[in-house]
Amino acid sequence: MNKRRETDKYVAQNRRAFHEYTILDKIEAGIVLLGSEVKALRLHNASLAEAWAGERNGELVLWNAFIPHYRAANRLNHEERRPRQLLLHRRQMSKMLGRIRKEGMTIVPLSLYFNERGLAKVELGLAKGRNQADKRAAIKERDWQRDKRSHGMGE
Repeated sequence: MNKRRETDKYVAQNRRAFHEYTILDKIEAGIVLLGSEVKALRLHNASLAEAWAGERNGELVLWNAFIPHYRAANRLNHEERRPRQLLLHRRQMSKMLGRIRKEGMTIVPLSLYFNERGLAKVELGLAKGRNQADKRAAIKERDWQRDKRSHGMGE
């Protein structure tokens, strides 16, 4: 039996996104990768800290995601921060792009993982930026919830 923990499936997570933004909607997208990128991801090497998604020629693209070189690939390696095309259904893509254009929202990658079929997926969040006061309020609320749980005052 190969039991995996829930956190084992994630290659990279963008925890900072939950602090910097209010996540309004989440969606799973496929990602177009080269072979050396997949091998590097299987070693759990990646970072989404500075990554974001945006439009290029009517397609959704992941910008600035860091996937380091795979050492065994030698001269056939990939560019570490190259733009990578995201795969969504046309209706999902037009919905996301429409909300970006009309409502001034941002698409941030929340996590990068392999699904049960072994395909690389990116969880995207439709986000609205938080100002400093919003961030402080979110921290206060999170601390309050944690204290409530630890003192047995739960729901």
